[in-house]
Amino acid sequence: MIEIGGTGRTWLLSGPTSSYALRLTGLDELLHLHWGPRITLADAESLAALPGPPYRPFESRLDGREEYPVEGGPRFVRPALSVRTQERRGTEWRFEAYEADGDELRLRFADDGLGITLHYRMRGDVVERWVTLANEGPSLELLRADSATWTLPERDGWRLSQLHGRWAAESRLARSPLTYGEKVIGSRRGHTGHQHLPWVALDSGAGEESGEVYGCALGWSGSWRICVAQLPDARVQISGGAGYDDSGLLRLEPGESFTTPVFAGLWSDGGFGAASRTWHAYQRAYVIPDADQDRPVLFNSWEATHFDISEERQRELARRAAAMGVELFVVDDGWFGARTSDRAGLGDWTPNPDRFPQGLKPLADDVHALGMRFGIWVEPEMVNPDSELYRAHPDWVQFQPGRTRTEFRNQLVLNLARPDVQEYLWEQLDSLLSSAPIDYVKWDFNRCFTDAGWPGEPYPQKLWVEHVEALYGLLDRLRAEHPGVAFESCSGGGGRIDLGVMARTDQVWTSDNTDPLDRLAIQHGFSQIHPARIMAAWVTDSPNAQLNGRISALRFRFVSAMAGVLGVGGDLADWSEAELAEAREWVDLYKEIRPVVQRGDLYRLRPPDGGLSAVQYVHGDETVVLALLQAQHHGEPVAPLRLRGLDPSAAYECRETGEVHRGAVLSHHGLRTGLHGDFDAAVIRLRRM
Repeated sequence: MIEIGGTGRTWLLSGPTSSYALRLTGLDELLHLHWGPRITLADAESLAALPGPPYRPFESRLDGREEYPVEGGPRFVRPALSVRTQERRGTEWRFEAYEADGDELRLRFADDGLGITLHYRMRGDVVERWVTLANEGPSLELLRADSATWTLPERDGWRLSQLHGRWAAESRLARSPLTYGEKVIGSRRGHTGHQHLPWVALDSGAGEESGEVYGCALGWSGSWRICVAQLPDARVQISGGAGYDDSGLLRLEPGESFTTPVFAGLWSDGGFGAASRTWHAYQRAYVIPDADQDRPVLFNSWEATHFDISEERQRELARRAAAMGVELFVVDDGWFGARTSDRAGLGDWTPNPDRFPQGLKPLADDVHALGMRFGIWVEPEMVNPDSELYRAHPDWVQFQPGRTRTEFRNQLVLNLARPDVQEYLWEQLDSLLSSAPIDYVKWDFNRCFTDAGWPGEPYPQKLWVEHVEALYGLLDRLRAEHPGVAFESCSGGGGRIDLGVMARTDQVWTSDNTDPLDRLAIQHGFSQIHPARIMAAWVTDSPNAQLNGRISALRFRFVSAMAGVLGVGGDLADWSEAELAEAREWVDLYKEIRPVVQRGDLYRLRPPDGGLSAVQYVHGDETVVLALLQAQHHGEPVAPLRLRGLDPSAAYECRETGEVHRGAVLSHHGLRTGLHGDFDAAVIRLRRM
């Protein structure tokens, strides 16, 4: 709901439990009024009538109060917008008009031919904000164009939550007191990055299920920056957008425009748990394609075969996977070009004639005949120097003239900002998806930007933005032309996870780390912002030869992976008949609880801190608890789990599923499980009677 004050210069957006208000002064200063519990328009106008801060030497009366601080004028905070022309730098805007169109509020400003439109949209209790910059004047340069600046109310002792990490250790939750100055996170790598997810949360004493939490998440899959600043008067502002620094984002010629990515924010008074559930509901309703359709159980061939692919071996794996109850069979890296190792073939997206002499269709048909869907792995934004594509077009990669072309994983990055590269990839991928009944594409990105040059281009910096826009355009075009194909976002694991790519893909690869114990912390952090419906999780072989050699029971591996979109990635040819039979039971169980896990409300009952960890999902009358005991000292009791989200006046049928039926007990003390020892796990199901 959007309400407008009597003077037409106060605006109030309201959701089910929260409101967001702003006003325009007579000097065309756009000031923040309120973000928090739901208020009335009269409340907002009362806030607008309050006097401003007192004068203080060496301070600006605007700093910490503006909705979208621009560079120039009486301001000293980090600007959200920095513009340079041949004559000057900075912005001195004037208000032109507002439009309230359905659920979207647009505020239009102008400065010497540059049109600046601030967009606001309330979806549930999530506020979406973004900016459109349209140039009708002389050529100008956007040095910085953030999507939004968020202003928080005055509180004592803010605490900052963030998700940090590295390859195979993504999404680690860290909380720390916010101090004066700026805290900056982001990526300067050309993609979202393993090091930080574009999300922050602030609180001043919240717990998992109580207290105020403010959160912000950026929908951009390239380089980005979020800055959390505690100003000298203790006010806190959060700004964020595309691009990492202020060296240059884009050049806008007359008639050109740029629309920033969405920077979404929410307020919750139900602690971090309620904030997460609001984020999850928002993404299922407004971001994730076809979120009402449950994702299938998949098998991926990578850890079984690596590059040693043959059509017959894939068929044998497919037969075993189908017998296990798998619904989607995916051929990973090695099916195309001269791809017998990571040294060759990237860029040549046609089946290897020695391995697939009749293309992918015969294998895809066989997989379909087994009752499964068929998928493949691709990495379209990359090229090996040893490839037909690179030999034909060495100028199509990002590079700096006169400098060595840096290689990671023996590959270079294609300059997707070039129209000829975009058209080549469209033709290759469209032909590929038309050549066989392919249902799923795992889209990988295994190489950060390093030598991000574009020889001959007058403004080469633009490739950082235009590469991502071209990626989005290509995914959108492929989805429109092949609506039955699902896409997964992967980047060496969790290197490209954000609201922008999630709007175009059906699930994301959370991490290359499939160790079930390590995954508990990764999945715990991931759940702070993103729902189980999009979180891919695999059961792989034990010992975990890929990373740490840790041995874990099949039961523990399955229950850990059932917290998201279940997949299997081990070498099924080496699994015993007993293991295959047990796996079939777990897959069958997952299919029964899948609607609850993928569509339910998530409650984090116990964090993965070394003892018993547990997550709970509630969907309608059904509840699922995944409980995992990492270690237990002899004689040490396992404390009961206090369940959430249930009707205290109702009765529930409770049963536990594990290697043995231990008989979980639900009482007023909580849920007691029969878990014991090291690396034990169980699935507990409750149904309202």
